[in-house]
Parts: sequence; structure tokens; C-alpha cells
Amino acid sequence: MLKVWGRKTSSNVQALMWCIGELRLEYNRVDAGHHFGGLDTAEFAALNPNRTIPVLQDGNNPPLWETGAILRYLAARYGNAGFWPEDLMQRTEIDRWAEWAKLNVAMNFTVPVFWRVVRTPAEDRDPAVIRAAVETLTEKLQIADQQLQQHPFLAGSTFSLADIQLGHILFRYCDIDIERPALPALGSYRKRLETRPAYREHVMISYEELRAGS
Repeated sequence: MLKVWGRKTSSNVQALMWCIGELRLEYNRVDAGHHFGGLDTAEFAALNPNRTIPVLQDGNNPPLWETGAILRYLAARYGNAGFWPEDLMQRTEIDRWAEWAKLNVAMNFTVPVFWRVVRTPAEDRDPAVIRAAVETLTEKLQIADQQLQQHPFLAGSTFSLADIQLGHILFRYCDIDIERPALPALGSYRKRLETRPAYREHVMISYEELRAGS
């Protein structure tokens, strides 16, 4: 049985939970972080000295932290050949796009855009800064759109770990109040993701509790 520490509205927790759902693994999730608190306790520090979520414990194994490392662990232990191949070059291709999506898309969206649009009070928002952040993000999403013009999924013909790292931010990206360019391949890709039960359960959920003033 997997045990996960982290609130369901955390984007990193959503990536992990989506992965768990795709792999059809049993789990127990404990709310932690934001208004649930608990990250400043000695007990949580023993799980993760960085005091961040998510944290995963698989049975009696030591707790794991850092989302990318946790996802690769689950993929290697429980994933099938399409999700995380045994062949080194095939696996590296998926890992390359997964790392690219995390560093270039997720990190250029969550704090630079989402936090400034949703988690910052309206009177404190800087439209010029938000606009510049969206432009930076768009440059990266255009790369994804070009890749998705050639393949149905980010790293090729099958759904893989790379899609977790890219796809988990697309629901919020398409839902918040920003100007978005026309990226047809990315739009079709998002619709394909939305047909996946684990995506609907763990990613397509309300983030109202994160809004400034909530």
C-alpha cells in the first residue's frame, strides 16, 4: 500500500496522484500543506527535511521526496513497457521529455503565472509581469505543440511518464483568466488527456481554495 502526504490541490501532488491512478495502485493520502498545515512538525521533517509535498512511502521502504524522483520510482517499479521502457534509449527519450516538461513548462507556469493570477490579490497583480511570464511559457508550449503535431503523446505513440509532467498543468493553464495562443495540437492533446479517468479524478478538480482571500 502506498502512503502519500500532500493536499489534492497541490500541482505536484496532482502529478503524483495521476501517476498512481494510471498505474492503478492502492494508496492512502494524508492531507498536508496549505491550510492543512503539518509541514512544520518534527514528524514531517523526519519524512522530508525540505518540508515540502508530496512525500511517498511504499510499504516499509524509506519515504521518498522530490516529485520527479517519485514518479520515476513508480514508473520503474510498477509501469509497463510503454510507460517506462526497459530499453535505455527508449526510456531516456521519455525521461528527456519528462524533465523538459517539468523544467520548462510546469516551472514556468505554476509560480510565474498561476500564483500571480490566482494566488495573488487583484490589487497586487502586475499585468505586465504576468503578460511577460505568459509569453515565456508560450515559447515552451509551442515546442510541445510542434512535438504533438508529429506524435499523439509527448514522447511518442503511447502515453508515458512524460505526459504526466506536461499534462498535469494543462487543466489550470486552460482554465485561468489569461490570453492563450492558438496551439491546435496541444489543444487536441489536452482533450485526449481529459478522457482518461485518472486525469479527471486527480487533475481536473477545483482550485478555489487557493485563490487569494480564500
